[in-house]
Amino acid sequence: MFFLCSAIFYGTAQQLTLKKGTIIDDIQVNDSIQENFALYLPTSFEASKKWPVVFVFDVQGRGKQALSMFREAAEKQGYILAASNNVHDSLPLSKNILITSRMFTSVFSMFPIKKDRTYTAGFSGGARLASLIPTFIKEVQGVISCGSPIANIEVLSSKNRFHFLGIVGNEDYNYTSMLNSQRSLNKLKFPNHVLLFDGGHEWPRSTYIAKAFEIFTLASMAKGKIAKEDAFIDDAYRSNLGRVSTLIAANKPLMANTLLSQMIAVYRPLKNVDSLKESAKTLRRSMSFKKLNRGQKAFLFKEQLIKDDFVYYLEEDILTYNYNNLGWWKYQMEELAKYAKSTNVLEKQMGKRLKSYLNAVIADNIDFINAQKVIDGEALNFLWMLRTITDPKDHSSYLKIISYNSNIEDYGTALFYLEELLKNGYTNKTGLYALEHTALLRITPEFNVLVAKYLKDSRYEVIEE
Repeated sequence: MFFLCSAIFYGTAQQLTLKKGTIIDDIQVNDSIQENFALYLPTSFEASKKWPVVFVFDVQGRGKQALSMFREAAEKQGYILAASNNVHDSLPLSKNILITSRMFTSVFSMFPIKKDRTYTAGFSGGARLASLIPTFIKEVQGVISCGSPIANIEVLSSKNRFHFLGIVGNEDYNYTSMLNSQRSLNKLKFPNHVLLFDGGHEWPRSTYIAKAFEIFTLASMAKGKIAKEDAFIDDAYRSNLGRVSTLIAANKPLMANTLLSQMIAVYRPLKNVDSLKESAKTLRRSMSFKKLNRGQKAFLFKEQLIKDDFVYYLEEDILTYNYNNLGWWKYQMEELAKYAKSTNVLEKQMGKRLKSYLNAVIADNIDFINAQKVIDGEALNFLWMLRTITDPKDHSSYLKIISYNSNIEDYGTALFYLEELLKNGYTNKTGLYALEHTALLRITPEFNVLVAKYLKDSRYEVIEE
């Protein structure tokens, strides 16, 4: 299960003993630069043949954690995995590209890689970075993007096409953006597919990632990059056909249609797909498909209108510190809650997407303000207050409000949000008494009465007159 690797880095030889079937962290890129990456070699790895590789990206530099989400699929499909521990969303894109390029060079020098089967992948921010890499590193033939559309359609070129595989939940706020990306990629004639699952902005199950690897393998067979394996093709075909039947039986004709369309595109160069085409025609003629398809178009249109309103009013409220409009935002959340409880599955999905979308837009605005040279504390205070409405279980927003308002001596606001925080289940008494800028607030009777009321006792004794 061990593999002895002799690597040459810019003229300096390094020998490593690597265990197959295990994620290995902290492999040095080269002797002169303090950069490293995580690596996974499937148990079937042999140095006598060339292997496909997937470079996985996490924009917090958590290489081992990122690989853990792909390990099972890589083991099943026979792919090498690598992930940098040094890329980060706080770095300029140019630096992340240079870090990535050095990792590519290192992996290519260490292992027998089939370079025309080089891919990138990631989730959310990592997926956005992964989709930018092919623009700068030409070896990349495909991207697996989990929970994120392609980062920038404008930089794509028909001279450098790559295979884009999106994996997204139907409750993910990026769901509609992923569908829009697909339409744009179709116009540019980029090979692409979207794999759908029931869920929100979260990592897909390993079966979906394995399915993406499988599509890349089938595409390589279709292009003659690797030999066709009839048994592999037939097994994958039967598995997908079974999934279509399951979706139809579960009254999910839209997802079944998406999968059938994907199968036709993937298997057309490999086998006869006439039966798939007939199945797709029959499905699209069914009343259940037509009804749900009309419904989805209507809800997607409504969703876009609501999203546009959210962006417009949020921008206005931030600029004017419009605390008076917090009541309107509370009403909007009540409306979204109604959608999320709807008996109509499409309306329910829309409600969940809109709620997570609003929280994502708020988070983006907070990050933008924090990145400025002069930070607008009042704008942040408004956004934190809004966040307590859109995500009341996020305790960090309350704590920031309490700290900020204590610092400007608005103790009434600080105490109000302290009680709201405690009502929402916050129990870290030590954290409360260590909160920045609250030294004067913490010794007031009002503060300690609230702590004693919700957390049984307070640090400072409350003297009753």
